[in-house]
Amino acid sequence: MSLPKEPRQKMINVMYLVLTALLALNVSSEILNAFKTVNKSLENSNGAIDGKNKTLFDSFKDLLTKAETKDSAAIWAPKAHKAQELADQVTSYLEDYKLKLKKAGKLIIDKDGKEQFSLDNLDASTKLFVEGEGKKNGEELFNKLKDFKEQLLAIDPKMAAELEASLPLDLSIPETKSELGKKDWAFSYFHMTPIIASITILSKFQNDVKNCEAQVVDYCHKQIGAVKIVYDKFQAIASQSSEYLMPGQELTITGGVGAFSSAAQPSVSVDGATVPLTPDGTALYKTTVGGPGSYSKKVHISFKKPNGEVGSLEKEIKYTVGSPTGASVSADATKIFYIGLPNPISVSGGTKGDEATQVSIDNGSLSKTNPGKYDVTVTSGTEANVTVTVDGKSTPFHFRVKPIPDPVAKVGNSKGGKISANMFKSQQGLRADLENFIFEGVKYNVVSYTLYATGKGFTENPGIAQNNGAAFTPDSRRIIDRCINGTTVTFDDIKAVGPDGRTRSLPLIGFNLTN
Repeated sequence: MSLPKEPRQKMINVMYLVLTALLALNVSSEILNAFKTVNKSLENSNGAIDGKNKTLFDSFKDLLTKAETKDSAAIWAPKAHKAQELADQVTSYLEDYKLKLKKAGKLIIDKDGKEQFSLDNLDASTKLFVEGEGKKNGEELFNKLKDFKEQLLAIDPKMAAELEASLPLDLSIPETKSELGKKDWAFSYFHMTPIIASITILSKFQNDVKNCEAQVVDYCHKQIGAVKIVYDKFQAIASQSSEYLMPGQELTITGGVGAFSSAAQPSVSVDGATVPLTPDGTALYKTTVGGPGSYSKKVHISFKKPNGEVGSLEKEIKYTVGSPTGASVSADATKIFYIGLPNPISVSGGTKGDEATQVSIDNGSLSKTNPGKYDVTVTSGTEANVTVTVDGKSTPFHFRVKPIPDPVAKVGNSKGGKISANMFKSQQGLRADLENFIFEGVKYNVVSYTLYATGKGFTENPGIAQNNGAAFTPDSRRIIDRCINGTTVTFDDIKAVGPDGRTRSLPLIGFNLTN
């Protein structure tokens, strides 16, 4: 039996989002508020990790008092405490810098303890970590994190061999357009980055540090023995690695049973596909996400309760795939491009203005109508990608391509069925109406049809007329004028042409004439 594992933090790899989305002079309030939410989520995750570690350290105390475990505990408990000490030092160090950033943003704390400071200040992070005397701080920060990881692995050689590859603290330099950024770690993260984004980056590193500590403490504890806990309640769990990802990043879904016992026999599936269990009783599902947009995964977990009953949980894991540049494209009318129509879209360069945003399409053409506004025209195919390029970074946005739906043939406002003879005879022709279509004003022109009249008034010979155009021709009108109560009129072989130039064959419609 092993300890229940806390869900991993909800925002892994948020740093890349920070770097690529917020290098500009004007940052929208929506983005700033989003980073406040992300930072809060990371802080909550850090608290959850501390809670898990506390359970393990309480167990160390117990193991040190028992004859069968005290010798082993005397070896491994100090190593776990060393990991805790190293992590606490770095966490406190990072917290000091978060406070300095807030103060640079004119921090005010009200009577309720709520903090207020400038979220969008771009100079503070640059001065603190990148330029002038601040460059030393940036180098020191990098070395502090690097030394922490090295000192953590130095605690025990065997542990280092097992955990080195899985420790989450990544100090590689992200790709940037700037040649300097490619060589300078602090520049890549903090140059011209708003205060709230820099604080979120530091919270992310705190989260990495605490996760490193948790892995080492858990490893040390397992060398002694498991915590003896009697579980009398079970709860199915499902969590994802992130709710916001970038194209090409990996989405990880973890599912299982809290307070896992082998007797619980959990079974986990994602979108109907069974996911194998790991040795600790959880299921780890991974998939690489696609282009920008909102998505979801259906997770089903079943398990056996101590009384023999089967419990289950259905959970929908929702996540959003973002744009590396902060750019966005929205279809003003629909998420689909319709062939032959000027499909209006809005394009945002994220934190960059319209003049710094380039837009292209791989199937069709673009016509700019206003700043950030374009009409997209496609003539064929089933999909199209609109690519937005900002500061040399390109993001594709995928759209489906469909033909305009078929219209419905009508006489007046009627699609067929019973109609008074007088009302029918007062109509001027046949029309094609596009019903419930998201674009307004899309017109179809009826180009031909065949009119059949049977029943009363046509018992000996049916009335038949070929009609070119929408309006009733003289031949069609002569037949219609003979129609009375009991006549059946059918329109067949109806052809109509829409704005895409395609000729559509529409289903026949029939009318039963009454008084």
